[in-house]
Amino acid sequence: MQRRLALSLLASAALLGACAHPPAGTDRPPVVFVHGNGDSASIWQTTVWRFESNGWPRERLHAIDLPYPLARDDDAKPQPGRSSTAEHMAFLKAEVERVLQRTGAKQVVLVANSRGGYAVRNYVQNGGGAATVSHAVLGGTPNHGVWAIPGFREGNEFSGTGPFLRALNAPKNAAGDEVSGPVQWLTLRSDNNDKFAQPDGLWIGARGTATNVGFDGPALKGATNVVLPRVDHRETSFSPAAFEATYRFITGRAPQTTEAVAAGPVVLDGHLTGLGLTPTDPASGNYANNLPLPGAQIEVYAVDPATGERRGAALHRKTVGADGRWGPFTAPAGTPLEFVLSAAGYATTHIYRSPFPRSSALIHLRAERLADADKTAASVLTLTRPRGYFDLARDRMALDGRPLPGVGPGGAGVSSAKLVLRETGVRAVTAEFNGERLVGRSWPAAENRVVVLELTN
Repeated sequence: MQRRLALSLLASAALLGACAHPPAGTDRPPVVFVHGNGDSASIWQTTVWRFESNGWPRERLHAIDLPYPLARDDDAKPQPGRSSTAEHMAFLKAEVERVLQRTGAKQVVLVANSRGGYAVRNYVQNGGGAATVSHAVLGGTPNHGVWAIPGFREGNEFSGTGPFLRALNAPKNAAGDEVSGPVQWLTLRSDNNDKFAQPDGLWIGARGTATNVGFDGPALKGATNVVLPRVDHRETSFSPAAFEATYRFITGRAPQTTEAVAAGPVVLDGHLTGLGLTPTDPASGNYANNLPLPGAQIEVYAVDPATGERRGAALHRKTVGADGRWGPFTAPAGTPLEFVLSAAGYATTHIYRSPFPRSSALIHLRAERLADADKTAASVLTLTRPRGYFDLARDRMALDGRPLPGVGPGGAGVSSAKLVLRETGVRAVTAEFNGERLVGRSWPAAENRVVVLELTN
């Protein structure tokens, strides 16, 4: 098994080296990162660190924040708090033009995850991107749909038989290529562990129903298509293996490191955002958005790595303005942090994070609400992994010394686990995931408080 894996990775490296042509003029072109459905620019935090650790100038790395990152149920019908494929593409186009103007470059590299790859393909094919994009990397993009069932939700952009994907996948030349030139294309996919490239409809709520989409659904004819063994949907973009493949494709050579090399002083910043259009609008739901939450307040504390207890007074306090920025804040080296968010219509949100090895302006923080079903609990804590999923067959993990609640044996399909405590009192709660250890405190739900333990890896 290990020998087959090594041979597979060597073959992929050789393929990338043979197919990639470094961008003309410089091997450090601007890179624009495009997040997926419901996500934000913050999901690219570790990827940006890896580029920086290989000498890429920080000012040439730009991650976008789509204001409404969730797709509409039906692409042709307006829906509060959601975005259409046309809106998605128009936003990306504007961001690319802004980066080109700021940097003076003629072209950019686009690196996208999941739904973000749709905007990239749409922009290149229909928005003028063929002239402004040199390389496009699509990680886990469901290029042939999450499902391809005639008559089933075909108005949704994730339908492989719907009008949006049928137009994108229409042959571009006599060879039947699905990608538009002269852009160089790379797709990265899992061998069989991507929840949105599955022949069975389990992850779309239709267990036992054929999706008519295979494990190779993200691959595109005419692109360089690389398989990353055992990665999950998000890891097709955010894992070390995905970074190595991306870097090779852009530059034609291997990176010096796939780690985030520590560098100080560590200055942190980002946006503070919320949920829904307004806290009282039932039509908005608890939809994620990337809009600023002006008037929200933040406090940042250094905490003890063994107990999660605060080490003294707040190191940083701020009332967020119209731009949504909560920093800048210079973090103490090697120290875990507690971010406390307070905003009208939201629970007091306590977010615990591991020590930050490098500076980042992508530390976006989201205020949360306490679910009605959890209001009788003593404490509610959520362990979240933004850049990957939980997989019982692959990962070493525990929450409060026990298996993760809600994480079953069916493969990597969930990225968060909620722990509901019934005993009163504030105490340490420990999360462990593949060597990353994070300790928070069980703040009382009766005081309208929620706790989030957010993994970096």
